[in-house]
Amino acid sequence: MGTVISLALPASPPAGGAAAGGHSPDDELTAAAAVVERVFRELDHTFTLYRPTSEASAIARGELSLLNASAVMRGLFELAHEWRLRSEGAFTPERPDGVLDLSGLVKGYAIREAGMSLLALGQPDWCLNAGGDVLVSGSPRPGSGDPWQAGIVDPSDRGLLLAGCTLGGVRRRHAALATSGSTERGDHIWTAAGSTPAFLQVSVMAGDIVTADVLATAIFAGGVPMLDRAADGWDVDVLAVRADGQLLATPGFRAGGG
Repeated sequence: MGTVISLALPASPPAGGAAAGGHSPDDELTAAAAVVERVFRELDHTFTLYRPTSEASAIARGELSLLNASAVMRGLFELAHEWRLRSEGAFTPERPDGVLDLSGLVKGYAIREAGMSLLALGQPDWCLNAGGDVLVSGSPRPGSGDPWQAGIVDPSDRGLLLAGCTLGGVRRRHAALATSGSTERGDHIWTAAGSTPAFLQVSVMAGDIVTADVLATAIFAGGVPMLDRAADGWDVDVLAVRADGQLLATPGFRAGGG
């Protein structure tokens, strides 16, 4: 998906100890990394438009219709269409040239699916980061209820953090953080024809990663009106950076956490 994916797990048991189920910590770490890699690789093979053999490329060339596409392709298109309606068009699954491109949705979906696979594997405590979009479960100190700590990079200086936030834990309602903008990957988010984006970067904290990812993209594309709709219509917190560097933040970000 053109990005780096990282998985953080709590520290291993003391030397000589065994992890849950009798498996060694190294075995569990290897299995966890493998299941995450498998989820992302399979979805990338289906949805990438950079590989001519992918299902998405076949649809773009007109060789495959959505009606005859795989269940996962049809399901994500239906989900993308629902988000287009809910965002009043700020989020869209079609590029300006009309080509179906579900990249604005598939990364969040892949993170969610990988997280579910980790839970099914018996891993309750983890932090999964895919290109700056983060989903957490449990705690970095198992059993403590402590939240995970996440940072948001300053779009004007990638070596600095713009803000910190807390995710997960027993007292935090947000487990996901997603950021959209053009400073890291260039202009890849579609705005209305001829319009200039109101924001350099938008970060959204939400209870689930798909909501956070889609709304971050929709707010970047739709500007302040979409930010207002998101803040009123969803249980999220938003931190947006205007083109002049001014910050717009909902109460959760102003309070320093989720």
